[in-house]
Amino acid sequence: MMYARDISKNFIAALEKYPVVVLMGPRQSGKTTLSRALFPEFNYVSLEQPDIRKIALEDPLAFFKNHHGNLIIDEVQRVPELLSYIQGIIDEPNCTQKFILTGSQQFLLMEKVAQTLAGRTRILKLLPLSWSEYAHDAELEEVIVQGGYPRIHDKNLNPGEWHSQYFQTYVERDVREVLQIGDLVAFERFIRLCAGRVGQLINYESLGNDAGVTQPTAKSWLSTLNVSFITTFLPPHFKNFSKRIIKTPKLYFYDTGLLCWLLNIKNANDLKSHPLRGPIFENWVVSEYLKHYYNRGDKPSLYFWRSQKGKEVDLIIDRGSKLFPIEIKSGVTFQSEWIKAIDYFNDLQSAENLPSACVYGGNKNQIFKNTQVLSWKQPIADLPE
Repeated sequence: MMYARDISKNFIAALEKYPVVVLMGPRQSGKTTLSRALFPEFNYVSLEQPDIRKIALEDPLAFFKNHHGNLIIDEVQRVPELLSYIQGIIDEPNCTQKFILTGSQQFLLMEKVAQTLAGRTRILKLLPLSWSEYAHDAELEEVIVQGGYPRIHDKNLNPGEWHSQYFQTYVERDVREVLQIGDLVAFERFIRLCAGRVGQLINYESLGNDAGVTQPTAKSWLSTLNVSFITTFLPPHFKNFSKRIIKTPKLYFYDTGLLCWLLNIKNANDLKSHPLRGPIFENWVVSEYLKHYYNRGDKPSLYFWRSQKGKEVDLIIDRGSKLFPIEIKSGVTFQSEWIKAIDYFNDLQSAENLPSACVYGGNKNQIFKNTQVLSWKQPIADLPE
Protein backbone atom coordinates (compact mmCIF):
# COMPACT_ATOMS: atom_id res chain seq x y z
CA MET A 1 0.00 0.00 0.00
CA MET A 2 1.30 3.42 -0.97
CA TYR A 3 0.41 6.08 1.58
CA ALA A 4 -0.34 9.58 0.32
CA ARG A 5 2.47 11.70 1.77
CA ASP A 6 1.83 15.28 2.81
CA ILE A 7 5.17 16.40 1.39
CA SER A 8 4.26 15.37 -2.18
CA LYS A 9 3.02 18.76 -3.38
CA ASN A 10 6.16 20.52 -2.16
CA PHE A 11 8.36 17.76 -3.58
CA ILE A 12 6.86 18.18 -7.07
CA ALA A 13 7.07 21.98 -6.88
CA ALA A 14 10.71 21.83 -5.80
CA LEU A 15 11.73 19.72 -8.80
CA GLU A 16 10.00 22.17 -11.13
CA LYS A 17 12.17 24.99 -9.78
CA TYR A 18 15.51 23.28 -9.16
CA PRO A 19 17.63 20.80 -11.15
CA VAL A 20 18.42 18.84 -7.99
CA VAL A 21 16.19 17.89 -5.06
CA VAL A 22 17.78 16.24 -2.03
CA LEU A 23 15.33 14.16 0.02
CA MET A 24 16.77 13.31 3.42
CA GLY A 25 15.32 11.26 6.23
CA PRO A 26 15.83 8.14 8.32
CA ARG A 27 16.23 4.74 6.77
CA GLN A 28 12.90 3.20 5.71
CA SER A 29 10.92 6.46 6.04
CA GLY A 30 9.63 6.09 2.46
CA LYS A 31 12.06 8.28 0.50
CA THR A 32 12.62 5.83 -2.35
CA THR A 33 8.99 4.71 -2.52
CA LEU A 34 7.75 8.29 -2.73
CA SER A 35 10.38 9.40 -5.26
CA ARG A 36 9.64 6.52 -7.62
CA ALA A 37 5.88 6.91 -7.23
CA LEU A 38 5.86 10.65 -7.96
CA PHE A 39 8.42 10.45 -10.78
CA PRO A 40 8.00 7.01 -12.42
CA GLU A 41 9.67 8.22 -15.62
CA PHE A 42 12.98 8.81 -13.82
CA ASN A 43 15.72 6.21 -14.01
CA TYR A 44 16.70 4.74 -10.66
CA VAL A 45 19.96 3.54 -9.13
CA SER A 46 20.87 2.61 -5.57
CA LEU A 47 24.34 3.08 -4.13
CA GLU A 48 23.51 0.43 -1.53
CA GLN A 49 24.36 -2.17 -4.18
CA PRO A 50 28.09 -2.99 -3.85
CA ASP A 51 28.79 -3.44 -7.57
CA ILE A 52 27.14 -0.14 -8.50
CA ARG A 53 28.83 1.65 -5.61
CA LYS A 54 32.20 0.28 -6.75
CA ILE A 55 31.74 1.73 -10.24
CA ALA A 56 30.58 5.06 -8.81
CA LEU A 57 33.66 5.26 -6.60
CA GLU A 58 36.22 4.12 -9.15
CA ASP A 59 34.85 5.53 -12.40
CA PRO A 60 32.17 8.24 -11.93
CA LEU A 61 32.14 9.05 -15.65
CA ALA A 62 31.27 5.45 -16.46
CA PHE A 63 28.60 5.55 -13.76
CA PHE A 64 26.85 8.51 -15.38
CA LYS A 65 27.26 6.97 -18.82
CA ASN A 66 25.44 3.88 -17.57
CA HIS A 67 22.82 5.88 -15.66
CA HIS A 68 21.73 8.87 -17.69
CA GLY A 69 18.64 11.01 -18.14
CA ASN A 70 16.52 12.17 -15.23
CA LEU A 71 17.84 10.12 -12.35
CA ILE A 72 17.02 9.07 -8.79
CA ILE A 73 20.19 8.21 -6.87
CA ASP A 74 19.45 6.39 -3.63
CA GLU A 75 21.66 6.80 -0.52
CA VAL A 76 23.94 9.25 -2.29
CA GLN A 77 25.97 9.87 0.88
CA ARG A 78 27.62 6.52 0.12
CA VAL A 79 29.57 8.19 -2.72
CA PRO A 80 29.46 11.95 -2.03
CA GLU A 81 32.08 12.52 -4.74
CA LEU A 82 29.26 12.12 -7.29
CA LEU A 83 27.92 15.53 -6.30
CA SER A 84 30.81 17.31 -8.03
CA TYR A 85 30.03 15.44 -11.25
CA ILE A 86 26.33 16.30 -10.91
CA GLN A 87 27.33 19.95 -10.57
CA GLY A 88 29.27 19.68 -13.82
CA ILE A 89 26.31 18.06 -15.61
CA ILE A 90 23.67 20.59 -14.56
CA ASP A 91 25.99 23.55 -15.22
CA GLU A 92 26.27 22.57 -18.88
CA PRO A 93 24.54 25.09 -21.21
CA ASN A 94 20.91 24.15 -21.98
CA CYS A 95 20.98 21.20 -19.58
CA THR A 96 17.47 20.06 -18.66
CA GLN A 97 18.46 16.97 -16.70
CA LYS A 98 16.97 16.55 -13.22
CA PHE A 99 18.30 14.65 -10.22
CA ILE A 100 16.61 13.34 -7.07
CA LEU A 101 19.13 12.41 -4.41
CA THR A 102 18.09 10.53 -1.28
CA GLY A 103 20.17 10.22 1.86
CA SER A 104 19.95 9.09 5.45
CA GLN A 105 23.04 10.74 6.94
CA GLN A 106 22.58 14.48 7.40
CA PHE A 107 26.17 15.46 8.15
CA LEU A 108 27.84 13.44 5.39
CA LEU A 109 25.39 14.73 2.81
CA MET A 110 24.74 18.31 3.89
CA GLU A 111 28.40 19.26 4.03
CA LYS A 112 29.05 18.09 0.46
CA VAL A 113 25.79 19.58 -0.88
CA ALA A 114 26.70 22.96 0.61
CA GLN A 115 30.11 22.80 -1.05
CA THR A 116 29.03 21.75 -4.54
CA LEU A 117 25.35 22.39 -5.18
CA ALA A 118 24.63 25.66 -3.39
CA GLY A 119 21.89 27.56 -5.23
CA ARG A 120 21.10 24.57 -7.46
CA THR A 121 19.21 22.36 -5.04
CA ARG A 122 16.23 22.21 -2.71
CA ILE A 123 16.64 20.13 0.42
CA LEU A 124 13.56 18.40 1.86
CA LYS A 125 13.20 16.06 4.81
CA LEU A 126 10.86 13.07 4.95
CA LEU A 127 10.26 11.56 8.37
CA PRO A 128 8.17 8.45 9.09
CA LEU A 129 4.41 8.71 8.58
CA SER A 130 2.61 11.47 10.43
CA TRP A 131 -0.66 10.61 12.14
CA SER A 132 -2.61 12.52 9.46
CA GLU A 133 -1.08 10.27 6.77
CA TYR A 134 -2.26 6.96 8.20
CA ALA A 135 -4.99 7.86 10.71
CA HIS A 136 -7.28 4.96 11.56
CA ASP A 137 -9.43 3.70 14.38
CA ALA A 138 -6.90 3.00 17.12
CA GLU A 139 -6.19 3.96 20.70
CA LEU A 140 -3.44 6.41 21.51
CA GLU A 141 -1.06 3.92 23.11
CA GLU A 142 -1.28 1.59 20.12
CA VAL A 143 -0.40 4.46 17.77
CA ILE A 144 2.61 5.44 19.88
CA VAL A 145 3.97 1.89 20.19
CA GLN A 146 3.57 1.21 16.46
CA GLY A 147 5.38 4.37 15.43
CA GLY A 148 5.26 5.74 11.91
CA TYR A 149 7.57 3.62 9.77
CA PRO A 150 5.49 2.78 6.66
CA ARG A 151 6.39 -0.90 6.39
CA ILE A 152 4.87 -1.70 9.80
CA HIS A 153 1.52 -0.36 8.65
CA ASP A 154 1.76 -1.54 5.05
CA LYS A 155 2.46 -5.16 6.01
CA ASN A 156 0.70 -5.14 9.41
CA LEU A 157 3.94 -6.25 11.06
CA ASN A 158 4.64 -6.77 14.74
CA PRO A 159 6.21 -3.46 15.84
CA GLY A 160 8.65 -5.03 18.30
CA GLU A 161 9.99 -7.54 15.78
CA TRP A 162 10.32 -4.90 13.07
CA HIS A 163 12.07 -2.35 15.30
CA SER A 164 14.48 -5.02 16.55
CA GLN A 165 15.47 -5.86 12.99
CA TYR A 166 15.61 -2.17 12.06
CA PHE A 167 17.97 -1.42 14.92
CA GLN A 168 20.35 -4.23 14.01
CA THR A 169 20.23 -3.69 10.25
CA TYR A 170 20.38 0.07 10.02
CA VAL A 171 21.07 1.86 13.29
CA GLU A 172 24.00 -0.28 14.44
CA ARG A 173 25.43 -0.65 10.94
CA ASP A 174 25.20 3.00 9.96
CA VAL A 175 26.49 4.34 13.26
CA ARG A 176 29.29 1.77 13.28
CA GLU A 177 30.37 2.94 9.82
CA VAL A 178 30.42 6.59 10.87
CA LEU A 179 32.00 6.18 14.31
CA GLN A 180 33.84 2.88 13.84
CA ILE A 181 32.45 1.63 17.15
CA GLY A 182 33.97 -1.63 18.28
CA ASP A 183 31.82 -2.23 21.36
CA LEU A 184 28.25 -2.48 20.09
CA VAL A 185 27.05 -3.66 23.51
CA ALA A 186 28.16 -0.36 25.05
CA PHE A 187 26.52 1.55 22.21
CA GLU A 188 23.19 -0.25 22.63
CA ARG A 189 23.34 0.42 26.36
CA PHE A 190 23.97 4.09 25.57
CA ILE A 191 21.03 4.49 23.19
CA ARG A 192 18.71 2.72 25.64
CA LEU A 193 19.87 5.16 28.32
CA CYS A 194 19.01 7.98 25.93
CA ALA A 195 15.52 6.51 25.57
CA GLY A 196 15.15 6.54 29.34
CA ARG A 197 15.91 10.27 29.33
CA VAL A 198 13.36 11.23 26.69
CA GLY A 199 12.03 14.74 27.20
CA GLN A 200 14.81 15.60 29.66
CA LEU A 201 17.56 18.18 29.47
CA ILE A 202 20.68 16.67 27.92
CA ASN A 203 23.44 15.86 30.40
CA TYR A 204 26.47 14.36 28.65
CA GLU A 205 28.36 13.73 31.87
CA SER A 206 25.51 11.72 33.37
CA LEU A 207 24.94 9.81 30.13
CA GLY A 208 28.62 8.98 29.83
CA ASN A 209 28.92 7.86 33.44
CA ASP A 210 25.87 5.60 33.24
CA ALA A 211 26.96 4.14 29.89
CA GLY A 212 30.55 3.62 30.99
CA VAL A 213 32.03 5.92 28.35
CA THR A 214 33.72 9.31 28.47
CA GLN A 215 31.79 12.55 28.16
CA PRO A 216 33.33 13.32 24.71
CA THR A 217 32.32 9.84 23.54
CA ALA A 218 28.76 10.36 24.78
CA LYS A 219 28.61 13.67 22.94
CA SER A 220 29.99 12.12 19.74
CA TRP A 221 27.58 9.18 19.85
CA LEU A 222 24.54 11.35 20.46
CA SER A 223 25.57 13.74 17.69
CA THR A 224 25.75 10.80 15.30
CA LEU A 225 22.29 9.59 16.38
CA ASN A 226 21.03 13.08 15.57
CA VAL A 227 22.48 13.22 12.07
CA SER A 228 21.17 9.68 11.44
CA PHE A 229 17.59 10.84 12.17
CA ILE A 230 17.27 8.66 15.28
CA THR A 231 17.29 11.37 17.96
CA THR A 232 16.76 15.10 17.83
CA PHE A 233 17.26 18.07 20.13
CA LEU A 234 14.53 20.56 20.99
CA PRO A 235 16.36 23.81 21.73
CA PRO A 236 15.32 26.21 24.48
CA HIS A 237 13.95 29.59 23.50
CA PHE A 238 16.33 32.25 24.70
CA LYS A 239 13.89 35.13 25.08
CA ASN A 240 14.21 35.62 28.81
CA PHE A 241 11.74 38.41 29.68
CA SER A 242 14.29 39.56 32.27
CA LYS A 243 14.10 36.11 33.90
CA ARG A 244 16.86 33.53 34.17
CA ILE A 245 16.17 30.66 31.78
CA ILE A 246 17.46 27.19 30.97
CA LYS A 247 19.76 27.10 27.93
CA THR A 248 20.23 23.32 27.55
CA PRO A 249 18.29 21.43 24.82
CA LYS A 250 15.94 18.53 25.49
CA LEU A 251 16.28 15.06 23.97
CA TYR A 252 13.62 13.41 21.81
CA PHE A 253 13.39 10.59 19.26
CA TYR A 254 12.06 11.04 15.75
CA ASP A 255 9.91 7.90 16.08
CA THR A 256 8.08 6.74 19.19
CA GLY A 257 7.86 3.15 17.94
CA LEU A 258 11.63 2.79 18.06
CA LEU A 259 11.67 4.69 21.36
CA CYS A 260 9.20 2.23 22.89
CA TRP A 261 11.18 -0.76 21.60
CA LEU A 262 14.33 0.64 23.25
CA LEU A 263 12.38 0.92 26.52
CA ASN A 264 11.08 -2.68 26.20
CA ILE A 265 7.51 -1.44 25.81
CA LYS A 266 5.96 -4.22 23.74
CA ASN A 267 2.31 -3.21 23.48
CA ALA A 268 -0.33 -0.62 24.38
CA ASN A 269 -0.93 -2.10 27.83
CA ASP A 270 2.78 -1.85 28.67
CA LEU A 271 2.71 1.84 27.75
CA LYS A 272 -0.45 2.60 29.75
CA SER A 273 1.27 1.62 32.99
CA HIS A 274 4.78 2.81 32.11
CA PRO A 275 6.32 5.55 34.29
CA LEU A 276 7.50 7.38 31.14
CA ARG A 277 4.06 7.45 29.50
CA GLY A 278 3.89 11.25 29.85
CA PRO A 279 7.30 12.04 28.31
CA ILE A 280 6.68 9.47 25.55
CA PHE A 281 3.38 11.15 24.66
CA GLU A 282 5.17 14.50 24.71
CA ASN A 283 7.74 13.03 22.30
CA TRP A 284 4.95 11.86 19.99
CA VAL A 285 3.41 15.33 19.83
CA VAL A 286 6.78 17.03 19.26
CA SER A 287 7.53 14.62 16.40
CA GLU A 288 4.11 15.33 14.85
CA TYR A 289 4.94 19.04 14.78
CA LEU A 290 8.36 18.35 13.25
CA LYS A 291 6.70 16.28 10.52
CA HIS A 292 4.08 18.99 9.95
CA TYR A 293 6.69 21.64 9.19
CA TYR A 294 9.08 19.40 7.24
CA ASN A 295 6.18 18.23 5.06
CA ARG A 296 5.43 21.87 4.27
CA GLY A 297 9.05 22.34 3.24
CA ASP A 298 9.67 24.63 6.21
CA LYS A 299 12.40 24.63 8.81
CA PRO A 300 10.64 24.01 12.13
CA SER A 301 11.00 26.96 14.50
CA LEU A 302 10.15 24.84 17.53
CA TYR A 303 11.48 25.37 21.03
CA PHE A 304 10.64 24.84 24.67
CA TRP A 305 10.86 27.40 27.45
CA ARG A 306 11.82 26.84 31.07
CA SER A 307 12.81 29.28 33.78
CA GLN A 308 15.37 28.51 36.47
CA LYS A 309 12.46 28.40 38.93
CA GLY A 310 10.85 25.53 37.04
CA LYS A 311 8.17 27.33 35.04
CA GLU A 312 7.96 25.54 31.69
CA VAL A 313 6.10 25.54 28.38
CA ASP A 314 6.53 22.25 26.52
CA LEU A 315 6.54 23.67 22.99
CA ILE A 316 7.00 27.17 21.58
CA ILE A 317 6.33 28.01 17.94
CA ASP A 318 8.38 31.06 17.00
CA ARG A 319 6.80 33.15 14.25
CA GLY A 320 9.25 36.03 14.54
CA SER A 321 7.26 38.73 16.29
CA LYS A 322 4.97 36.20 18.00
CA LEU A 323 5.61 33.20 20.20
CA PHE A 324 2.81 30.64 20.39
CA PRO A 325 2.93 28.41 23.50
CA ILE A 326 1.70 24.79 23.45
CA GLU A 327 1.31 22.54 26.47
CA ILE A 328 1.35 18.73 26.12
CA LYS A 329 -0.47 16.57 28.64
CA SER A 330 -1.05 12.82 28.44
CA GLY A 331 -4.15 12.85 30.65
CA VAL A 332 -7.49 12.01 29.06
CA THR A 333 -9.61 14.61 30.89
CA PHE A 334 -8.76 18.28 30.39
CA GLN A 335 -7.92 20.22 33.55
CA SER A 336 -7.75 24.01 33.67
CA GLU A 337 -4.51 24.00 35.67
CA TRP A 338 -2.75 22.49 32.66
CA ILE A 339 -2.60 25.90 31.02
CA LYS A 340 -1.23 27.84 34.00
CA ALA A 341 2.22 27.80 32.40
CA ILE A 342 0.71 29.23 29.19
CA ASP A 343 -0.93 32.07 31.15
CA TYR A 344 2.36 32.76 32.93
CA PHE A 345 4.30 32.77 29.68
CA ASN A 346 1.82 35.05 27.91
CA ASP A 347 1.89 37.46 30.84
CA LEU A 348 5.66 37.65 30.47
CA GLN A 349 5.44 38.42 26.76
CA SER A 350 2.50 40.82 27.30
CA ALA A 351 0.34 38.78 24.93
CA GLU A 352 -2.87 38.21 26.85
CA ASN A 353 -5.01 37.46 23.78
CA LEU A 354 -2.45 35.50 21.76
CA PRO A 355 -3.74 32.07 20.66
CA SER A 356 -2.24 29.04 22.36
CA ALA A 357 -2.90 25.31 22.49
CA CYS A 358 -2.94 22.32 24.79
CA VAL A 359 -2.64 18.88 23.19
CA TYR A 360 -3.86 16.12 25.49
CA GLY A 361 -4.61 12.41 25.54
CA GLY A 362 -8.38 12.75 25.38
CA ASN A 363 -10.78 12.73 22.43
CA LYS A 364 -12.67 16.02 22.69
CA ASN A 365 -11.63 19.36 21.17
CA GLN A 366 -12.69 22.51 22.97
CA ILE A 367 -11.75 26.13 23.62
CA PHE A 368 -10.75 27.28 27.10
CA LYS A 369 -10.11 31.02 27.36
CA ASN A 370 -7.85 31.66 24.33
CA THR A 371 -6.41 28.15 24.35
CA GLN A 372 -7.28 25.49 21.78
CA VAL A 373 -7.65 22.25 23.72
CA LEU A 374 -6.81 19.61 21.12
CA SER A 375 -7.32 15.88 21.14
CA TRP A 376 -4.28 13.80 20.24
CA LYS A 377 -6.22 12.81 17.12
CA GLN A 378 -5.87 16.40 15.82
CA PRO A 379 -2.63 17.55 17.43
CA ILE A 380 -1.66 20.37 15.06
CA ALA A 381 -2.94 23.71 16.33
CA ASP A 382 -4.62 26.16 13.97
CA LEU A 383 -2.45 29.18 14.67
CA PRO A 384 -2.16 32.39 12.61
CA GLU A 385 0.80 32.57 10.24
